[in-house]
Amino acid sequence: MKKNQLEIACFNYESAIIAQENGADRIELCENMKLGGTTPNSILVVKVRESLNIKMHVIIRPRGGDFVYSDEELTEMKQDIKQYKKLGVDGFVFGILKDSGNINKRQNKELVHLAHPLPCTFHRAFDVVKNVEKSLEDVINCGFKTILTSGQAVNVEEGILALERIQELAKNRIEIMPGGGLRSSNIKLLQEKLDLTFYHSSAITNNSETANPEEVKELKNFL
Repeated sequence: MKKNQLEIACFNYESAIIAQENGADRIELCENMKLGGTTPNSILVVKVRESLNIKMHVIIRPRGGDFVYSDEELTEMKQDIKQYKKLGVDGFVFGILKDSGNINKRQNKELVHLAHPLPCTFHRAFDVVKNVEKSLEDVINCGFKTILTSGQAVNVEEGILALERIQELAKNRIEIMPGGGLRSSNIKLLQEKLDLTFYHSSAITNNSETANPEEVKELKNFL
């Protein structure tokens, strides 16, 4: 039977351990929180993989800033996917746009194909697309299994109505995972509006880059 599940965005090894010990179902591993998350280095990936029993997705994002990538950057992303597949990760998180604000179908399809059979999540690049309805169809067409989004708002609370609409438009063809400012203080509001899904949070409640064990527990309690 399907149920709500929790993914914790982890920017370091400590957060990954905290996530597992306090009930998270999956982690998204990345580095550089101030840049919004970039591809973690291979030493961290190996260390976390060896310590976790829960699922571990890895972000593939070569730099901060926009989501328009050169062919050189695309090559780098491909190399990371090839390498991390061999290290036993469970999925990948990325998203590539065109200058126009539309989905770059060619580049995304190449990465999804390379990642196969591992599932791919289209990350919060979705929050800056020009046309939500068209972009949703393009992301589905590229073969992604999940979209991580705040509903194109500053946080999930402000984007709640858009999240509800995106989930309706998706018609169960792709999982819509709310993330961006998600905390135990507002998760109940989202649950009232959304169908069963994964919820995404860093569970960071102070100025550090490390998840708060109590916050992970609280989030999980609501699910």
